[in-house]
Amino acid sequence: MRVSSSEAGAAPATHQISQGLLFGEELPDLDANTGYRGQVACRAAGITYRQLDYWARTGLVEPSVRPATGSGTQRLYSFRDVLVLKVVKRLLDTGVSLQQIRQAVEHLRERGVEDLARITLMSDGASVYECTSADEVFDLVQGGQGVFGIAVGRVWREVEATIATFPVESTEENVATEPHPSDELARRRAAKREAV
Repeated sequence: MRVSSSEAGAAPATHQISQGLLFGEELPDLDANTGYRGQVACRAAGITYRQLDYWARTGLVEPSVRPATGSGTQRLYSFRDVLVLKVVKRLLDTGVSLQQIRQAVEHLRERGVEDLARITLMSDGASVYECTSADEVFDLVQGGQGVFGIAVGRVWREVEATIATFPVESTEENVATEPHPSDELARRRAAKREAV
């Protein structure tokens, strides 16, 4: 992964406009004790189970809630894991090599959750660049380096909307988890079960 354009010696940005400010709402808190099974992670990220399994075995994106520890155990992926899976898928779709994606993912792992929401990943098909301001994006595009951009905050919202309809698994035994608060259909189903 390349460093941001301002770190690489490009003209320093005079206004550091955080991408997070482009979105009005704050990002939700993440629960470290819940996760999503492999099939749910696949559907939310738009990948095949074969890709998910390969990426987990090779260490590209490993489940952070619960890894597979043998036959019969289910991997559980955190929301952040699913977000990274979707970013990986988008980078692959643009023709970025798996080697470059591995470097980008390693760099993303080092970032805090709030940092992720403020990052735009730019790619020219060969390299991946991190931008944390509108000026950095502009500098890359103006220099001919950025052809495709991924606003991680926007991908966050897409994954959140998609995954809200899927079941959440808890790491604790026999603990029922509540549906996502914005999932009206899940609330109706729960109310119907209670009425019966």
